[in-house]
Amino acid sequence: MLNEKRKIAVLGTGNVGATIAYSLAFSGICSEIVLVDVNKAKAEGEAMDISQCAACIPSVKVWAGEYADVKDSDIIVVTFGIGRKPDQTRLDLAKVNVGILKSVMPEVAKIAPYALYIIVSNPVDVLTYATIKCTGLPANRVIGTGTLLDSNRLIKYVADYCKVDAHNVTAYVLGEHGDACMTPWSLCSVAGLSIENYAEKVMKVSAKELDAELDNIYSEMVRSGSLVIKAKGATYYAIAASVVQLIKALLSDTDSLMPLSAMLHGEYGANDLCMGVPCIVCGSGIKKTVELPITEKEQELLSEKIKSLNATYDALEIR
Repeated sequence: MLNEKRKIAVLGTGNVGATIAYSLAFSGICSEIVLVDVNKAKAEGEAMDISQCAACIPSVKVWAGEYADVKDSDIIVVTFGIGRKPDQTRLDLAKVNVGILKSVMPEVAKIAPYALYIIVSNPVDVLTYATIKCTGLPANRVIGTGTLLDSNRLIKYVADYCKVDAHNVTAYVLGEHGDACMTPWSLCSVAGLSIENYAEKVMKVSAKELDAELDNIYSEMVRSGSLVIKAKGATYYAIAASVVQLIKALLSDTDSLMPLSAMLHGEYGANDLCMGVPCIVCGSGIKKTVELPITEKEQELLSEKIKSLNATYDALEIR
């Protein structure tokens, strides 16, 4: 499937959207990338800059267009919206971005009714839900990046602690992208061993010492995004890489399991909301959500996170 022609549209050409387009161009997994932004000059500038890489990258057509030009796209990546201002609450930001999304996405869905939609804009879980509701698109074809970035960050920090390559680590973050998330350490493995066994057998670390280290790793993962923002103003490389990772899984149709924001109907105790859970993705979108076994204590913690997310939905009055 990777050899077939593929058209991907990126809506929004801020730091995140532009970096996703740039990463896609170098990946070689698509034949056409169209950039759309209300600031058309910005979209044209980004498209021009990326297209001038032509002699160095796999062949791909990169251009700027209007919303009408997303027609026949295989995948549409949604990155538009405003960033959070210093004096703005998360709820206020959510209200603004939900409003922007509702004004745009119903029309986009009419233009490209059979595309797969990847929601990247924040708050990603709320916006994934709002997209499904305001467009009427099948829920399996609207995929939020959810806790994919959080999980990739977690894997990096676990690998650093265990002094192994990140590819030797499996770990998941569940719940809402951002602060209202949790890590089921019972699902974390290093080189095929549970994190507890690896720490005890290989690193000679006691269970008590490990508990403290895991708490530190979780805290480091949660605050890592804000540290990047404080240092350079925005985060965009890691989320762009995560989006390309997801697109590769969708286009290769290999039934990959990834932690993504999906519509839930009772899984993990969540109902009628979107949040990050393990999902199997294929060429048609989310094939199914997977309820991996977590401990009773982990489920209690996740239930607290679900309660927090439910409160956000209620405050926004989106269901």
